[in-house]
Amino acid sequence: MAQELNGFVHNGPPSSPDENELPSGFPQNICDDVPEQKYLCSFCKNILKKAYQTLCGHRYCWACVEWIVKYNKTPICQKCKEDEPPSINEDSILGLGKDHVTRCEFSLIPCSTGCGLVVLRKKLADHLEKECKNSMMECQQCGVKMLIKDLQNKHVCEEAPVNEKKIFKIESANKEKTRPPGGNRTRDSCRFVELGCNFRGGKERLKDHENSSVVAHLALVLQFANTLKTSLTQNPCIPNGGSDDPSVISLPSMLAELQSKVQQLEKNVLSLFSEGSLASLHTQVAVESTGDLETDHFEGASYCSGISDLQTAPYSGQTLAECQSRVDALERKIQTFENIVTVLNREVEKTQTTLVAFERQSKIDQDAIKALERKVSDQQHLLALKDVVINEFRLQMLSLEQISYEGLLMWKITDVSRKRQEAISGRVTSLASPTFYTSKYGYKVCMRIYFNGDGSGRGTHISLFFVVMRGEYDALLHWPFKQKVTFMLLDQNNREHLIDAFRPDVNSSSFQRPVNEMNIASGCPTFFPLSKLDSPKHAYVKDDVLFVKCIIDATT
Repeated sequence: MAQELNGFVHNGPPSSPDENELPSGFPQNICDDVPEQKYLCSFCKNILKKAYQTLCGHRYCWACVEWIVKYNKTPICQKCKEDEPPSINEDSILGLGKDHVTRCEFSLIPCSTGCGLVVLRKKLADHLEKECKNSMMECQQCGVKMLIKDLQNKHVCEEAPVNEKKIFKIESANKEKTRPPGGNRTRDSCRFVELGCNFRGGKERLKDHENSSVVAHLALVLQFANTLKTSLTQNPCIPNGGSDDPSVISLPSMLAELQSKVQQLEKNVLSLFSEGSLASLHTQVAVESTGDLETDHFEGASYCSGISDLQTAPYSGQTLAECQSRVDALERKIQTFENIVTVLNREVEKTQTTLVAFERQSKIDQDAIKALERKVSDQQHLLALKDVVINEFRLQMLSLEQISYEGLLMWKITDVSRKRQEAISGRVTSLASPTFYTSKYGYKVCMRIYFNGDGSGRGTHISLFFVVMRGEYDALLHWPFKQKVTFMLLDQNNREHLIDAFRPDVNSSSFQRPVNEMNIASGCPTFFPLSKLDSPKHAYVKDDVLFVKCIIDATT
């Protein structure tokens, strides 16, 4: 940019972000509550870090402004560009404001003499003149220039008489004893000290005091004028000379002295009015500046002592009238300001009441939100339980769909190759068929197959067994189980089915009434040779699917 516009108000440039990363403020999750929009950066949307406000009124992190200015030929305020593109003007152009930093009177800078102190830029001159220990000062007696500390402590003027040398040393020692703890600043008295104003301070503080205490000074003038008027009314005749008492002052000399003081006071008031200094009356102010405590107050005792010397002096009626009119005008303005302050106080109280109500409502809303969150958590837990119950019901429905009540089961076995490998490796040696019943209220049974064989058929045959299970109606049935069982391995080309049947051994525990969930399996350990399972003449396994059928004879 040919010309850089200062779009920020700041105290000094912080460090810029790394070139390879986007700048960012503090993350929003460091706050317990969601931060308001005014605390968020208009660029990174995080909480402001070293915040700066542009001339268009938007807020940015300092690092974000540096990044925008560095990587954009025309750095425009992002918020103005997003919200109101037609309203973009010079205020929307971002700048770092480096020139302001070098000119700001409130910037802290080190002393140029190297004394080690850091002062405000606007007070550097006063520091060098009065306080800096490395500043040079000329001796008023001999004209020798040396450091202030050496001039006050070590310098013995050769040009001054011996008595003055001693006096100088004594005065220097007394100044050291009476010097205030904050430093060696000189403090002057207010120009209205004769009327009762006891303010003392440096030049800057004295100027600020006179600008801010116009009303107070005029009040002292009015009180002084009223006292004089009362004194003149009560003592109309004053000796005009001829008295031998030296304490009695002649009337002409008193009038001349008072007239000169009144003229001086009028000049002071007019000079204050010309500076446009009308401020509220400060009756007691304590200002601490660079280690010195400066007081601004009006004590009744000192005022009465100042007035007692002038009670018998006359005063100009015209000047009193002018002062009275000015004081009346100031009192009216003070009354106006007091009314404004009263209205503002009411507004502040109303705002505070509204804020308390908002905080109370916010707390209620937060409690309601927490209660809703707990309800949502409970509902999510119930939904999880519901899903578990639904899955159980689904499995039950599937098992009920596959259950046969006719003493007949057609068992379809899929993924035969994988299940054979699992049986050979020993991970899953056997598979159980779905349960089925010999009749509606009959025996509950199932089949169990071993793809790598079991017992005498291990490794050479497929073993197929019959299992009697504990059923709901076992108490009504005849035991042991005596019905004929027939196994069939179906050829899917319908050429040659393999059939094997047996009758139960009534003495075997496998066919007694079950005590546990199921009895020991019994059947055909050498049901089908593994060598014939993949024979091309037959299609016992087709598309990796095998069918086994079990038939239970209903007759005993």
